[in-house]
Amino acid sequence: MSGTILFALICGASGVVYALLTAGWITKQDAGNERMQEISNAVKEGATAFLTREYKAVAIVAAILIVLLFFLGKWIAFGFIIGVAGSALAGYIGMMVSVRANVRTAQAAHGGIQPALSVAFKGGSVTGVMVVGLGLLGLAGYYYIAKAAAGEEVFHALVGLGFGCSLMSVFARIAGGIYTKAADVGADIVGKVEAGIPEDDPRNPAVIADNVGDNVGDCAGMAADLYETYTVTLVAAMLLAKTIFGAESGWIEFPLMLGGVSIIASIIGTFFVKLGPKQYIMGALYKGLAVSGVLAAIAFYIIATSFIGGLSEAEAGGFTAGRVALR
Repeated sequence: MSGTILFALICGASGVVYALLTAGWITKQDAGNERMQEISNAVKEGATAFLTREYKAVAIVAAILIVLLFFLGKWIAFGFIIGVAGSALAGYIGMMVSVRANVRTAQAAHGGIQPALSVAFKGGSVTGVMVVGLGLLGLAGYYYIAKAAAGEEVFHALVGLGFGCSLMSVFARIAGGIYTKAADVGADIVGKVEAGIPEDDPRNPAVIADNVGDNVGDCAGMAADLYETYTVTLVAAMLLAKTIFGAESGWIEFPLMLGGVSIIASIIGTFFVKLGPKQYIMGALYKGLAVSGVLAAIAFYIIATSFIGGLSEAEAGGFTAGRVALR
């Protein structure tokens, strides 16, 4: 195993560990009074039921496609399976943490803006870091296994992996969005117009359905969508490197190294998201973004410089030629 792949796997695992530890911290926070927990549990129950039903539908479509993809190559089919499973797992974890963080954020708000921001931001960071951690683990691990077993067919396998991510993303994003909009319109028509119940009042069952759709579409759907975008972007960069520099070039693994560095920089940046004297929420988020961006930029420069220095003369020359060709 090359040092680049090992580094990517370690960084991906670090992201998953950080997300799990943060999720554990969130679940230990105060979930509020009995009424708050009752509403939260109703939303959680509905979101779980919806996602379970949705994943069953995806499984049927995925099973048919897997059979068809086996005719193109078993490694393409295996990649497709990993892509679907990884995207589904990212969406499920993201939603489960979100439905628990919602009520805890509301309860933390009784103590001020900073406690509420801390719970809300950490709840969101679980999804973000988990997505990239799982994505990097799945891609780097599968690339290493498929390359050792299938040779140059590994690049076709990576396309299959990206296809699997895209399938799950389409179902999760669109289905959740359609559901929440239908529930939103139904809640307004039945609740406000016919029954005279105020908007977003939990006495209206359609309001619970609307919140279920928000969690499924904006949390699970967003997580699956981000997983697909992240993974497919890395796959595209690796395939581009293969096309320009050849199948044995070290540049193929370079995007994995940058992805690993970005995870570590992002994790460090999360610890700097704190309100200043002006209590400006966006300012707190910008601080975390600035720290992550600066650390990533410095690390990118150091890694890129050392990476180029470690290439053979042919690969280094290919880098210059490829850069000219892209222009």
